[in-house]
Amino acid sequence: MAETQRNIILTGDRPTGSLHIGHYVGSLKRRVALQDSGRFDEIYILIADAQALTDNADDPQKIRDNIIQVTLDYLSAGIDPEKTVICIQSQLPALYELTAYYMNLVTTARLERNPTVKAEIKMRGFNEGGVGLPVGFYTYPISQAADITAFKANCVPVGEDQMPMLEQCKEIVHKFNSTYGEVLVDPQILLNENSACRRLPGTDGKAKMSKSLGNCIYLNASREELHQKVMSMFTDPDHINISDPGKIEGNCVFTYLDAFATDEDFAEFCPDFRNLEEMKAQYMKGGLGDVKCKKLLERVLDKELEPIRKRRAKWEADIPAVYEILKKGTMKARETTERTLSEVKEAMKINYFADDALISEWEHR
Repeated sequence: MAETQRNIILTGDRPTGSLHIGHYVGSLKRRVALQDSGRFDEIYILIADAQALTDNADDPQKIRDNIIQVTLDYLSAGIDPEKTVICIQSQLPALYELTAYYMNLVTTARLERNPTVKAEIKMRGFNEGGVGLPVGFYTYPISQAADITAFKANCVPVGEDQMPMLEQCKEIVHKFNSTYGEVLVDPQILLNENSACRRLPGTDGKAKMSKSLGNCIYLNASREELHQKVMSMFTDPDHINISDPGKIEGNCVFTYLDAFATDEDFAEFCPDFRNLEEMKAQYMKGGLGDVKCKKLLERVLDKELEPIRKRRAKWEADIPAVYEILKKGTMKARETTERTLSEVKEAMKINYFADDALISEWEHR
């Protein structure tokens, strides 16, 4: 049943709002580079609307509205629908059937130990003030394992916060294969080599950039919105005067510069310094103000976002074409996931009507 391993990528996002530069630098920008590398046989991006409904069940219109929004973010960032399949999770029934089978391979104790699940439960306030934890949210790691394995993805480029989810997926793969035979593909996580890109903090200095916390810079941000966000960004609260020595650690401006700025950016926008290390040294010594650093960051981010804005304007002018991309991609993904489901059911010996083996087994008893 095993087949020659193909190089397949799967990534995805919850459509709960516009994607921000944390998504972009953490995963999306890399997806574009991998897409254009020619190294992969198939690339899928899954819009995880069903997973988003686990904690937005009372507001399905929000999810519906953001299906097109997120797709526009993908296309404007450089995702090419001729090279990458964009599909919608809720329209792929095989994913839910796989999730149900995988539930028998995971204990509740193991789910409760998942650090990502624990962090998300705390951030969303579940189990506090009478807010119960939805079962669908609780079992998200199993659902994500179904997503990844259904596409037989062996490469999953994600942010650092998703590592526990990939580890749990690998456990499910190993458990299934040892129980039923080598059917599922063991996925490998692909982290960004730049550690600053793996988990970009919020503009307010919080550990995570989050739509719910309002500390994001969105991919569709205008120049005015970008200016407002950068100029209000958290720095070193003790760096009151320009002459004061400043701290780099925990200073969002420098974290963002680590993620985005190049030596060429310094030559173009801030020739007083040859590179970021020189700017950091001056800031820590004293004699460099926050405003100058923020102005550099604003120009660097604007340079990154400007081609994204232009591509977005093009796609926004043809929403029916965006809809067709989603429809075509989802149909292709359905074929792929149904094929995997068929192999899984055969391995589990529950493909009762796929052949006449069940009859012959009884006849020869």
